[in-house]
Amino acid sequence: MKIIRRNYFQAAIAILLLVSCKSKEEKTTTVTETEKKPNIVFIYMDDLGYGDMSAYGATEISTPNMDALAEGGVQFTNGYATSATCTPSRYAILTGRYPWRNKDAKILPGTAPLIIDTKQMTVPKMLQEEGYSTGIVGKWHLGLGSGMVDWNERVSPGPNEVGFDYSYILAATQDRVPTVYIKDGRVDGLDPNDPIEVSYKKNFEGEPTGLDNPELTTMKWHHGHNNSIVNGIPRIGFMKGGEAAKWSDVDMADHFLAKAQQYVKEHKNKPFFLYYALQQPHVPRTPHPRFAGKSGMGPRGDVILEADWVIGEFMKTLENEGLLENTLIVFSSDNGPVVNDGYYDDAVEKLGDHTPSGHLRGGKYSLFDAGTRVPFITYWKGKITPAKSDALVCQVDLLTSMAALVGSDRTGEDSKNLLDVFLGKSNNGREQLVLEATSRTAFRKGDWAMIPPYKGAAINKWVNIELGNSNEYQLYNLAKDPSQRENLASSNPEKLQELIADFQEIRGKSGKDVQALELK
Repeated sequence: MKIIRRNYFQAAIAILLLVSCKSKEEKTTTVTETEKKPNIVFIYMDDLGYGDMSAYGATEISTPNMDALAEGGVQFTNGYATSATCTPSRYAILTGRYPWRNKDAKILPGTAPLIIDTKQMTVPKMLQEEGYSTGIVGKWHLGLGSGMVDWNERVSPGPNEVGFDYSYILAATQDRVPTVYIKDGRVDGLDPNDPIEVSYKKNFEGEPTGLDNPELTTMKWHHGHNNSIVNGIPRIGFMKGGEAAKWSDVDMADHFLAKAQQYVKEHKNKPFFLYYALQQPHVPRTPHPRFAGKSGMGPRGDVILEADWVIGEFMKTLENEGLLENTLIVFSSDNGPVVNDGYYDDAVEKLGDHTPSGHLRGGKYSLFDAGTRVPFITYWKGKITPAKSDALVCQVDLLTSMAALVGSDRTGEDSKNLLDVFLGKSNNGREQLVLEATSRTAFRKGDWAMIPPYKGAAINKWVNIELGNSNEYQLYNLAKDPSQRENLASSNPEKLQELIADFQEIRGKSGKDVQALELK
């Protein structure tokens, strides 16, 4: 009996030891998995076209640091923003939701309220749940506040209320007021004795404008950009005060780079997400004197070279901090290119043989492919095998894909899990995609692109870009006709009807939230 009891006792001790060891193993594994969670960086360009990188075929300009990402990662030839303008694309990349589902997701004035619902899931919110530090540096342009904004107090809600622990931003665009940086909701460097006033309706008494005082400008406006003058540049909108807080345009790239580098260094000891949103090559193009005249193509080419250098310096920081092998980088642009977008800056005159849209048709504001098909690269040193991929991918897919990467079950409403595609392990991308340009939508399915009939001008005369408007349906086989020159709608009615049916099924799901199509 004693022997039996002793055996039971020994067995119980053994079981307890095994359970204890297993518990310790599980705990160790969990900690190890947490330590191995990769950092995630989105590098987001502003108006960079499919043909603006040498890796995508540019011959008149060299972008070695952008090219290094392409050559060392997966370079997508069918990578899309959701929209041909910036605000909608920025909405989609953070929310995983088509921007046409939100009637407010359109180009915003600098005084617009926040268009992301603070209850909505976003990439930074999802990553916060998984223990990530989250930061944004650069362009925001998704609205701030909930109504009338007092720029002299904390502006809220904003990036910090939709998932970012840290934000250092310009509110809208470089060509719009307020021309100040905002750190975690407060204007950086504001003198309380010189309060800021901003209006998009009327000027403040006694304040000069580009329209009335061209002699005070150093950059001549072409269209639309003729309101308040800051640093010699006429802007969109009116602003008074805040002199000490106003940014220096030529130092903006360096300023944001320093903030991005600082963020990396301060958060390197735990997983972090950084949304690094550059302002180049959006207007006004104001290269630092180090880059002025370097491209031979005027300020637009110069700021592309500046952005390339900035990216190289940022990559050096990741390398010097020992982070490259544990950092996934997604590089892309918010929409296609535009040459003259509001200022006379020699961009048209000095373009030469460079074609910002590459072999694609259209550009910014356009439903043709150059409006939304953009450079799109994923890079992870030692984890991604360099390759070119023809898979159809979209920025709206990043939320669900990044969630899968870090072990979250969060998804975006329109966001697909394409993690294996982004990591170069699969070439099976999306089957179909709805694309948007200034509230008009088109459809991509496989190799086919369909554009419904829309009223309006065929060409935007101000920027000289084909918009995709036509009285007839347009159907293109992009595999055979990537420049979209041969409309096959009449000769292939069955394929046209197939795409129309699929398109309408997706568009119909959002009911009243969908802006009405102007179909004839």
